[in-house]
Amino acid sequence: MLFDPKKLLLLAGPCSLENEKVCRAAAETLTRIGKKHPELKIVFKGSFDKANRTSLSGDRGPGMDEGLALLALIKEDYGFPVVTDFHERQQAAIVAEVCDVLQIPAFLCRQTDLLLAAAATGRVVNVKKGQFLSPQEMEFVVSKLKQGKAKEIWQTERGTTFGYQNLVVDMRSFAQMKALGHPAIFDATHSVQQPGAAGGKTGGRREFVPPLAKAALAAGADGLFIETHPNPEKAISDGPNQIPTSELPALIASCVKVWAAVRS
Repeated sequence: MLFDPKKLLLLAGPCSLENEKVCRAAAETLTRIGKKHPELKIVFKGSFDKANRTSLSGDRGPGMDEGLALLALIKEDYGFPVVTDFHERQQAAIVAEVCDVLQIPAFLCRQTDLLLAAAATGRVVNVKKGQFLSPQEMEFVVSKLKQGKAKEIWQTERGTTFGYQNLVVDMRSFAQMKALGHPAIFDATHSVQQPGAAGGKTGGRREFVPPLAKAALAAGADGLFIETHPNPEKAISDGPNQIPTSELPALIASCVKVWAAVRS
């Protein structure tokens, strides 16, 4: 299994696999963090296609071929397992040739064919809880993956929408999702999004990432999902909620302390 209950799982990297420079900047930062914190299990993340942009003018990223090549490069040069999301069932087998973890986007978490296609690859499946789902309803998502014979299942909480461009995180979610028998991860950066609130694109409040991340770990989360970028103000997507790579080491150090204290 890729998940190790004795380690804090960290899925981190840029929102979009914009280019090699951005990917290497994130990977080099994560390498330094990993050396300082052997209690971490780090998985590098990045999206090759941001298929749910607020408007048609939004940059969707490098596309599948270039994006998978970038993930293969990071895997080869830095030794990290890698994860990306996909949106169509026919992409699953192709993505699985490179990625150790296949991610189901939150908006698509109920799509049966997508779940079964991911399960059939034999790779780890990380499914994000839809913004419209209660944590209890993840039982049915997990059941589909199990019936599809998924070898390893991760669940990720990324906030619940009540409309008006805001998301709310219920800290009870982690206990409820873990009760299904699979790790529960907290998506700390997407949970502070403000969808469509920045004039035709997604806004966000990155200042709330640290307190929410530590609260989730205190509530029992098994891992964190954090997007990071060397210059979030110039990121092609989700800049307002990404953590600058320069600030990531201090954030992770504080999170590791909370995780260790909870398990002491």
